[in-house]
Amino acid sequence: MKAARASRAGEPKVVATNRKAFHDFFIESKLEVGLALTGSEVKSLRGGKANLKDSFVHFRGSEAYLVGAHISSYGPASWTGHVPERDRKILMHRRELDRWASEVARSGLTCVALKLYFKGARVKAEIALVKGKKLYDKRETLRQKDLKREADRAIRDRKR
Repeated sequence: MKAARASRAGEPKVVATNRKAFHDFFIESKLEVGLALTGSEVKSLRGGKANLKDSFVHFRGSEAYLVGAHISSYGPASWTGHVPERDRKILMHRRELDRWASEVARSGLTCVALKLYFKGARVKAEIALVKGKKLYDKRETLRQKDLKREADRAIRDRKR
């Protein structure tokens, strides 16, 4: 019993994913970063109350912020709670921050948050440099997904 608990302890607990980003963008590269959060935000995340649907990363000066991420307010925090859609500071190394900010500035890429998760006791975010898909790209992606699903179904039925 203890071995099962230990193996699960190493896996990150995913709180929220941005499924729309996978549909709307081509993902160029990913990076794991930390977030500067208040106590009531962490408690709310432990309950799984977060939404990354329209969130993105904004580079201001020499810092990066997660904008548009909704973390619901934590009820027992009363008046000491947090604003659900405030800009949250992203914690990343200076070299990485400078490189990603220059990529966004010069090459027309966008930086979005893909998921929020707990790694141990810390909240981490997976951010990505992305390039927008055109409508025909989205249709092609859906077509490929349907073809793969049909092929998997045919293989599964053949094995019966």
